[in-house]
Amino acid sequence: MKQAFKYLLTVFLLLLSSTGAQAALTIEITSGVDGALPIAVVPFDTSKLTNQLPVDIASIVTSDLNRSGVLKVLDSQSLPSQPHYSNQVRYTQWKAAGQEYLVVGRIFEKSSGQYDIQFQLLDVLKQKQLIGYSLPAKKRNLRASAHEISDLIYEKITGTKGAFNTRIAYIRAQRDKARKYILQVADTDGFNAQTVLESDKPLMSPSWSPDGQSLAYVSFENSRSEIFIQHLATARRIKISGFKGVNGAPDWSPDGKSLALVLSKDGSSDIYIMNTATKRLTRLTRHRGIDTEPVWSGNGQSIIFTSDRSGSPQLYEIDIKGGKPQRLTFEGRYNSAASISPDGKNIAMVHGERGEYKIAQVERETGNLTVLTDSNLDESPSFSPNGKMILYASTRGDNGVLYVVSVDGRSKHRLSDQTGDIREPVWGPYKRRRQ
Repeated sequence: MKQAFKYLLTVFLLLLSSTGAQAALTIEITSGVDGALPIAVVPFDTSKLTNQLPVDIASIVTSDLNRSGVLKVLDSQSLPSQPHYSNQVRYTQWKAAGQEYLVVGRIFEKSSGQYDIQFQLLDVLKQKQLIGYSLPAKKRNLRASAHEISDLIYEKITGTKGAFNTRIAYIRAQRDKARKYILQVADTDGFNAQTVLESDKPLMSPSWSPDGQSLAYVSFENSRSEIFIQHLATARRIKISGFKGVNGAPDWSPDGKSLALVLSKDGSSDIYIMNTATKRLTRLTRHRGIDTEPVWSGNGQSIIFTSDRSGSPQLYEIDIKGGKPQRLTFEGRYNSAASISPDGKNIAMVHGERGEYKIAQVERETGNLTVLTDSNLDESPSFSPNGKMILYASTRGDNGVLYVVSVDGRSKHRLSDQTGDIREPVWGPYKRRRQ
């Protein structure tokens, strides 16, 4: 069993052996994109505020847009001027500076802790406004408002919905006097990390519910693998699976009513579907090999999983009504840990060749496989909700760190961290956009 089965191997070893912390992730751009669209973001006017804001809105927007791989923000020291409203803009200045788009804005204080953020996205070449918004924001939500502004800008320019104002979940392991495992949720830029659960025993396989309100995960806190669902706002949680043997790798159905999961209660490690309301189980696979890492297709009619039934780890697909699984991957002897793009056209996975494990993407219609990363111990790919980026973990030294790579492999950045071993990231769904 190699990297694809690290999860199950860990589970088995733990079974045989058993008889609120926060840290900031920071963004490190490791590769950019030649030909990215040039855009300038002018620092927002805060002269009307009585107190300094705890965050810099324009700086957050700049960081978001640079991470997209599609847009390249002009360095703040190179700004030819600092207008805050479209009427103050001299377009010839910005055209001479090589910019195609310009963002200007102002922030007003409506009452204590209540703000109004006004911004405009301008087309420099056409010399006109593309969008203009006035967003109400509370002091505690200023970062989310900045991410929302980034989403609006990205969508207007690219025609694709932005995914900056979403969240990620991951497992952090850190050692104080003893090893501690922490399930955390954070913004996509790594800020606002919130601890969901801490345990002295391993936590594994977080999975977002489609509404973004809950996480399913595996816990060994009772000295054996069990699957829990935890509501994030209330911290209320329920145990939904604690059978003898392996209880692992939960994945929510698109309608939020069921979980695909791995159970070994009947002997072999197989894929099951559980109705979360009734706890009724449907067994999908029956094979003496290891079947693991199930993920739902976008339409909820099939499940893609990893299996070594052909002699090496490969991806297979099975209808939720049952039947014979169909093998999906044939290039390379090692393909595992599938993540399906929101449109269902592509599958991200861990692809192993000659002892190196990289993130790759396969186009379902053609079967064409593209390797996206250049490191050698990558794992746990997870698509952004707009399908344009892939979040994954990679080993650096003894620790796991998080990266995001564009689906064409041309842009990559690291969410670096100074403490802990960070693994098993998963990108959450869209938040409900304010009306």
